[in-house]
Amino acid sequence: MVDALKLRLKTLPFGTHTVECHLDESFFDLDEQTEVRRATVDVTLNVTRKSESTYRLEIACDGTVTIPCDRCLDDLDLPVETDYCLNVEQMGTELDDTADELLIVPSDWRELDVAPIVRDTVLLAIPMTHCHENEDDCNADMLDLLDSHRAEAVPDDADGDPSETTGTDPRWEVLKRLKEQ
Repeated sequence: MVDALKLRLKTLPFGTHTVECHLDESFFDLDEQTEVRRATVDVTLNVTRKSESTYRLEIACDGTVTIPCDRCLDDLDLPVETDYCLNVEQMGTELDDTADELLIVPSDWRELDVAPIVRDTVLLAIPMTHCHENEDDCNADMLDLLDSHRAEAVPDDADGDPSETTGTDPRWEVLKRLKEQ
């Protein structure tokens, strides 16, 4: 599976070539710790060799990843449907990935591993916050546990100064006097 995402740049014929592969959770655990518990993602990679040193990558990912719900920590299945296009230019002696849609690789590279780009494409399709759409779908026992640890509101006294009921650190009093001077 991962070998299919290694492109042999120098021997790739001119024209468009399609690579298809299926990714599971083991793919996401290869290089870094991710929240992906399970995955079933189909990837279609169209590689177009335009010249001796210019390539265009079109990545399409479609499937589902299972990650923990931020609210209850139970499994949450999220659909993944994303595309990414990248131009690859072989020139010079150093890798330059600072541009959004251009990757410059050293001219002596014979192979380009696209797996990290595919992994990032899928992971960036996952929303920042991931909770069950309906709170009723969350684990009820975990929600009860969270409620039992919820902080109580601190009551204000009649003057509106909560420092009298909670006690104020004396260091703040010294700073308060400096401010009043």
